[in-house]
Amino acid sequence: MNLDRLNQARELKSKLDKAQKELSNTIVEASSGKGAVKVTMDGQQNIKSLEISPKVIDPEKHELLEELVLKAVSEALAKSQKAAAKQLTGLTGGLKIPGLL
Repeated sequence: MNLDRLNQARELKSKLDKAQKELSNTIVEASSGKGAVKVTMDGQQNIKSLEISPKVIDPEKHELLEELVLKAVSEALAKSQKAAAKQLTGLTGGLKIPGLL
């Protein structure tokens, strides 16, 4: 491997490390049930918080709560993945590099 390619690889790794750190500081939020369930997630798809309004906690209607949580988590995950893709696409030139997303 020539020196130019090695330097390019090091530079790309440095940029990817920086992007990953920025993604850990990127926060997205999603909610369902008119705000009854709120999920906060970072750009690395880690759930940071989950808030559930007491008004939707009904043992007789636990399926509704399950649906609201699933919907909010799924939406937060989609937003987080979109933020990560946007951040990393510029660094990789659109290449799909395994393990980055």
